[in-house]
Amino acid sequence: MEPFRGVFTQQEPIPEEAISAAVEVLRGGRLHRYNTIAGEIGAAAELERAYAEFQRTRYCLACSSGGYALSIALRAAGVANGDPVLTNAFTLAPVPGAIAAVGARSIFVEITKDLVLDLEDLDRKIEDSGAKILLLSSMRGHLCDMDALADLLQAKGVSLIEDCAHTMGAEWKGRLSGNFGLAGCFSTQTYKHLNSGEGGLLTSDDPAFMARAILLSGSYMLYERHGAAPPAEYFETVRLETPNMSGRMDNLRASILLPQLAALPANIRRWNQRYDLITKVLSGVPGITVPHRPKEETYVGSSIQFARPGIDAEEALRFVSANKKLGVELKWFGDRNPVAFTSNHHSWQYAEPQHLPVTDSILSGLFDMRIPLSFSLEDCRHIAEIIAHTANETLVSSV
Repeated sequence: MEPFRGVFTQQEPIPEEAISAAVEVLRGGRLHRYNTIAGEIGAAAELERAYAEFQRTRYCLACSSGGYALSIALRAAGVANGDPVLTNAFTLAPVPGAIAAVGARSIFVEITKDLVLDLEDLDRKIEDSGAKILLLSSMRGHLCDMDALADLLQAKGVSLIEDCAHTMGAEWKGRLSGNFGLAGCFSTQTYKHLNSGEGGLLTSDDPAFMARAILLSGSYMLYERHGAAPPAEYFETVRLETPNMSGRMDNLRASILLPQLAALPANIRRWNQRYDLITKVLSGVPGITVPHRPKEETYVGSSIQFARPGIDAEEALRFVSANKKLGVELKWFGDRNPVAFTSNHHSWQYAEPQHLPVTDSILSGLFDMRIPLSFSLEDCRHIAEIIAHTANETLVSSV
């Protein structure tokens, strides 16, 4: 089998239009989002307006990171020290990290084999914990039944904050991910759907919530310079009692993101071409299962996950190693030792240990792979064939 020579961490170049916009900001020297002259709209405010329009929401706040967007969303929603916050057992460290950042307690909810929130376990955990907030992580771009979720949360009096780091542009029955609850939180970190190195976006239709979030971001009473903010009266009652927890996005990063936003719909189509090609190959490999995508979901296939049910730890590590030797970088979510960006609830020791047998069983055979747009369709076919080859090889060696 011919090795793959591509680099899984190599993104596409920043568009020339974005580079020119960034150079213009640098030449002007006014990188801080509030460093504007009379009548001028800075890049951060422009981005907020543009993203609110894209997301079909009333308000948007540009943040320093997706994780920061999560933490101030929780604070703006009224989460206080010691409060229980529900979230997926299958997620990435910034999600329980955001809960810990506000002094709250993570209550992990089991997932299904399709890598989405188990609504029956969620129902039980709501009753047992008394939690009034669900921080839903649409992990690796998989949406649960959002209609059923919304109905359950409404019946239980639980507010929803969506972590959409992996679902920017995804939809459920034509409704954008991030628009099903109080707020949506998005990331523009390098490996997400828009790339500013680090960055985040927080959206909502709730004016009181967004006024608190903008003040928490450190608006220095300059909140009227935001591009998609509530009217000034929503700030008046809380502006002197809300702490400044500086976490704004600067004009430099915003200038890089604006041109990328226009290209996002086309890039989603490109990602899905690659995802669908790899899925077609892997779906035909004995011993490999790929999560089901419901017809109601319009996904963004910027990464792919597949399972090898019943694989043991030694075989899983051998499988990852065999792929790496042939140039394919897989992550294994069952590894108790966190590797790079991949970890699971056993290594989040700042959260209370919890018994999650279903999730643990699923993660024990779950593998994950980025799909950079720098890879061609032929590259993706080659990668899929390597995974199929190594799966067959390790299957034979274990018999």
